Parts: sequence; structure tokens; C-alpha cells
Amino acid sequence: MTGETPLISARQLGAVFDVSKPWLNRMLALEAKQYLTAVDTVDFDIPKGKTFALVGESGSGKSTIGRMIVGLQKPTSGQVLIDGEDFFAISSEKKKMAMRRRIQMIFQSPYASLNPRWRVRHIIGEPIRAFDLLPASDVDGRVSELLDQVGLAKSDGEKFPHEFSGGQRQRIAIARALASNPEFIVCDEPTSALDVSVQSQVLNLMKSLQRELGLTYLFISHDLSVIRYMADEIGVLYLGRLVEVADRDTLFDKPRHPYTRMLMDAAPHIDAFGRTAEIVKGEIPDPINKPSGCSFHPRCALTEDICRRDRPEVREFGAEKARVACHLCAD
Repeated sequence: MTGETPLISARQLGAVFDVSKPWLNRMLALEAKQYLTAVDTVDFDIPKGKTFALVGESGSGKSTIGRMIVGLQKPTSGQVLIDGEDFFAISSEKKKMAMRRRIQMIFQSPYASLNPRWRVRHIIGEPIRAFDLLPASDVDGRVSELLDQVGLAKSDGEKFPHEFSGGQRQRIAIARALASNPEFIVCDEPTSALDVSVQSQVLNLMKSLQRELGLTYLFISHDLSVIRYMADEIGVLYLGRLVEVADRDTLFDKPRHPYTRMLMDAAPHIDAFGRTAEIVKGEIPDPINKPSGCSFHPRCALTEDICRRDRPEVREFGAEKARVACHLCAD
């Protein structure tokens, strides 16, 4: 990585939610407030034109990070830096709006993310109108270009979302994300609701658009095969904390954290027919009452006393400078 300022940086990013019962219920039961730590001091950089992927089980905090990065949710602590500037510290609404134009999001469900009462041309054209990017007379022409760019016909702009398949709807969502001419897009499980054959088409489209337009992605998924195809660098999340960060080849060739190895062992393998797979031990713990020390220790076969007692610091390993939070990790 060069000395160039990353397009997107997360610095000590944290998100804590108050999940307490109503005040009266707590008073009657003599209970204290309860807090859920969804994201715990997360750090990563995304250089321009690259894809950083987040992988982990459900409940690990992937989508919460995505929402904070695009400004839909304010962090409890830490910073989201865009070109080195703290997005949430910007006081000027005009400047904040200009910054918002540069970042977009593609949501998991193409069924829920499109307004069923709007025609497709209105859905795709909305960001253009919201950011006042073109005269009203030019919006429909731009929408036609975007439909063509994602592999749909101009006539599709007159239809409603229910007239399309799941893959076509996700193409519409991609066209809407491109409408504001963004530099950075958060892709939150964009293919998990699609059939496998359609998944590959949508992923190929996203890779092609990244090359053509120089886009930068934060790609969120639980599917390791999708992550391997899309990512340049990968962060493995467990209970809101990044336990391993490495470039794609390093992570898949030499996974260092026991949790990363567990995820890879649990994933389907093309050469695994007839073999006995090791059963994944336990489930992700309650994020309200996290285990002491290393959060992964109740599920880890390598656990020692230090794992139960002390929280591991992130350390760098190898020439690739993979970052791992594990007491027992060694090169």
C-alpha cells in the first residue's frame, strides 16, 4: 500500500446500543441498564479502486459497520474518514450533502429496497434529482444510459419492480446506486437472496463496473466463495471485533486466527465428497454478556488460561503484515 490517503478509513469505530427494559420495569425488578456492543474498536483502510470485504457469522456487526460507513448511523465512538476527513464532524450541510453523493449502498434484499409504487425510471432517477445533478429534461436520458449499463432495456424504465426477477431487481438497485456518480459503494450481502447462477452474473457485473468506473467497494458477505472472488483485502469479524485482516491470497492460503480457520472448514469444498467435516463448536455468544478475555475462547480448541483472562491485542505477522488478534498465533 502506497502513502496515498485511503478513500475510506475506519478509526476505532464503535457502536453501542441501549437495549434496556423501560424505566419502570427496571425499577420494579431492580435491574441495571443493559448495553449491546455491536461494533468494537474497528480499524481498516480502503484504497481507491479496491474492494475491502467483511466476513463473519450473523450478528458479528457487518451490516452495522456498513450503515455507519455510509452515514446512515452515527458511531458511538471512533471516526469514519473520507479522503482523510471525518464525515460525522462536518458541520456544513452543503458539504455533507456533497460528501453523501460520493457514497452509496446496495442493500441485501432487492425486494425490500425498491419502492413498489414507483416506476423504475423514477427509482433510478431519484438520486439525480435529489443531488440536482442534471436538468429535469436530461434525467430520463441518463436513466436510459444507466439501465443499459447494468444490462437492462430502456423500456424497463416504465415497469414496476414487481415485474422483474430477483436478479433484475438487484441490477435496478445497482443502477440507482450509480445514478449519483459515486466513488464508493457499500454492498451489503448483495447476492445472498439470489440463485447461484444469478449471483455470478451480478458479481461479474459489479467487477466490470468497478474496472470501468474506478469504483471502491466495501463488500459484506458470509459467503467465503463470493468474498474470495470479489475482495482485495478481507477483514474477519467476530462479535463486533476484527480478529484478522489480510489480503485475499494470504487469508485463504494461510489463515492464522482459529475463528478464520473454523469458517473455512465449515464452508463447502469441491473436493470434500465423502469426507467427514468437523462440526462447528457452539454459537456466537450473547453480545450483551460477552465472554471474558478473548471472546472466541468458549469455541476455540486451543484455549489456554491467558485466553480466558486477557483480551488479545492486534499484532502483525509475516511479510504480508496480516493483523491478527490472538494470544497463541505465531508465524
